[in-house]
Amino acid sequence: MRRFALLLILACAPAPALAQPGTNPQIDYRGFQRLAATVQPHRQARLIDHARFNRMAAAPGTLVLDARSREAFAAGHIEGAVNLPFTEFTAESLAAAVGPNRDRPILIYCNNNFSNNAPPVTRKLITVALNIQTFINLYGYGYRNVYELNDVVDFNDPAVRWVSA
Repeated sequence: MRRFALLLILACAPAPALAQPGTNPQIDYRGFQRLAATVQPHRQARLIDHARFNRMAAAPGTLVLDARSREAFAAGHIEGAVNLPFTEFTAESLAAAVGPNRDRPILIYCNNNFSNNAPPVTRKLITVALNIQTFINLYGYGYRNVYELNDVVDFNDPAVRWVSA
């Protein structure tokens, strides 16, 4: 009887959680999906037109963040922008670029905000435009006061305040 009870207990016990082969414990795709879903309405409410972008950029303490590569940034960028390539986002690099105040207003823009579709702002595939990843990552690292340029502008327009190399 004891043997049967032990077999019954073992048969009813939950199977131990096994990692799926090839699963990297340092990558959480489902967590990213949840984060992206959380960010979506927040981002939607913080898409701003170019006039507001310029007004906010002129306010003391606002950071204009350019997450493109160093090379693209050096070839041209919005005046006053600070460059931190997206591929270098870490808690430490963001704190160094943004400063200690996580509530600091941060404005972002990227290649797909420009109609020129020429270097240094060659248009990206719209479903993977860097604006999306940049916004999600900033939010994920705890920066909630982020605004994204929503307009498509010509970098030759003086109102854009484009600085070329």
